[in-house]
Amino acid sequence: MKVSATHSALSLLSELKEKYGEKLMFHQSGGCCDGSAPMCFQEGEFPLGDNDIKLGEIGGVPFYMNGDQYEKWKHTDLTIDAVKGIGGMFSLDNGTGRRFLTKSEICLVVDNDNPNH
Repeated sequence: MKVSATHSALSLLSELKEKYGEKLMFHQSGGCCDGSAPMCFQEGEFPLGDNDIKLGEIGGVPFYMNGDQYEKWKHTDLTIDAVKGIGGMFSLDNGTGRRFLTKSEICLVVDNDNPNH
């Protein structure tokens, strides 16, 4: 699995860095309240657990996912985009008129032991 970002997401992230500083982080939940939207926080505002996994960085900002969610999405590449809308209640993009959105593309898993896959 890898995580990347569109130009639109990097632009919104840049705006958030100007407003809140460079020390930001993302967390992708399997969500209930805000669905499975990627949430942007100032570092330290969201407590990471032992089960959270760092998938990489976008725009120099670390991107984490809960381990249970990772198990469901581990064969998927994620692209973080920014679209018009209302951000998650606790996410820094809330109030900007745009929100972060996760788009995924299922990656083919090659099973060399089974030629039918």
